[in-house]
Parts: sequence; C-alpha cells; structure tokens
Amino acid sequence: MRKLTYLLCTILILLLSACSKNSSDGLIMIQGGTFENTNSNFFDKQITIHDFYIGKYEITQKEWVEIMGNNPSSFLGDKLPVETVSWYDCIEYCNKRSLKEGLEQYYNIDKNMIDPDNRSEYDSIKWIVTINEEANGYRLPTEAEWEYAASGGRKSKDYKYSGNNEVDKVAWFWRNAGNTYLTGDWNWASIESSNNSTKTIGEKNANELGLYDMSGNVREWCFDWYENEEQSNGIYRVWKGGGWMGDSTCCEISYRGKFEANGFGADHGFRVCRNK
Repeated sequence: MRKLTYLLCTILILLLSACSKNSSDGLIMIQGGTFENTNSNFFDKQITIHDFYIGKYEITQKEWVEIMGNNPSSFLGDKLPVETVSWYDCIEYCNKRSLKEGLEQYYNIDKNMIDPDNRSEYDSIKWIVTINEEANGYRLPTEAEWEYAASGGRKSKDYKYSGNNEVDKVAWFWRNAGNTYLTGDWNWASIESSNNSTKTIGEKNANELGLYDMSGNVREWCFDWYENEEQSNGIYRVWKGGGWMGDSTCCEISYRGKFEANGFGADHGFRVCRNK
C-alpha cells in the first residue's frame, strides 16, 4: 500500500510539473514594479506594472501555422518571425492558441457589430474586442508592459535600445538586415538591393530579462489605441520595437509607432503575453 501511495504521489508531481512547464512554455515571467529605465516614456510617471509572462521571442511562422493553418509571411522560414499580420489577426491567434491549450480566452470578439470607438476611415473590419481581465489565456502586451519588459524591468541598465546602447548588438534594422551593411541616409533602393529581410529569432543579444529581438526584426503589435496630445484614440493601434526596414530610431524602447488595426506589412509581427 505504501509503495502504491508513493507511486501515485510521484505521478502527481510529474503531472503538476508538466502543467507548470506548459503554463509558461516559451514565456519569461516578468517581475512587476515601476520603471527604472530613464529612457522609457513611463519613467517617473507613477505607473506600476504587475507580474506577467511575455514571450522570450517573437511568434515564429512555425508557431503561427500550428494554430492558424496558414502562413501569410513574405519571408518564409519556420524560425523566422511571422509577419504580414494585422492587429486583428494577432487577437484571433491569441484566442485560438488559448483554446487549443485549454486556457480561458482573454478576448471577446464580436464580428457582427461595428466598434463605435473605432474612428479610422481606413479600417474596414472594426470588430468589437473586449477583454476578460482575469483570464489566463494568451494576449497582446499593453504598451506599458511591452516597454517595461523591453527596458529591462527591475534589472534595467538604462539602455536606449532593448539590451544595449549599441543598436547593432541587439537589433536587425535597415542598415544590417541585408547582404551588406548600409551607410548614408535611409532609402528604399538600397534596402532592396541589399536584400534586406527578417532574421531567425534570437540571433542578436538578449536584454537584461532574457528577451530577444524587442528592438528590431519585426515591429510588434500592442493592444492599446495610439493616443497623445495631438492624436485622440480610436484611429490607430500601437506598435513597438522597430523592424528590418526601419531606422534605428524606431528600435529605441521609447519609440511609439502607430498603424490601423487592419493594416499589415512584411515588417509587422508580434509576441504574446499571459497573466501570472
């Protein structure tokens, strides 16, 4: 009887360990706190981030195909980040992956109603998307979460880019993402002739938290509406991090990009989060 009890306990421990691993597989737990990095837009703004999980890498094409069954990317490769995905595509991916892994879906998506808060004249989709705040499923990071993680969180060394002050050490961008290192002013002809493209995830240095490619490779969608003193919300969604065709400025952790939610391009990708 004692041997049977020991065997059952051992099996239970193994099962719990497996569940624990799956719950954060491919994700890194980010310890919450206030912004330490002085380069951040949120520094000294009395904003506190709660603990959360975020993807160690950008979502790859292999991960996308496993959930969505298609590959919209312009540059093909299992370990390349998925791109040419809209904000809506990413929201659907999060819900479908949650469902597949037995997690509670984070988003409520109503495709039959037009979002009255979406004032974009170019967005032809305008689904109503609301959230289940306590759900344990996959989701996009908020802009603040993304910037907190990219800036090193509690371990921040006050870098300008995610993990370094030298952009080439941590980011693929227009100068280094092709066959030759480009110089001079940004121009599309040089980018084309150098065959610039996305790169395999994780080839550059990680940041202080062990996160890769938060500067460069592909621009990453965030959940938030874009808003500032001149631009009210309801028109664009935020993207962060810069990408292979953009300048180094876009790779800075503080840079705030914007795009219509239904927009997509060969430098638009994402990474996922989950609540802790």
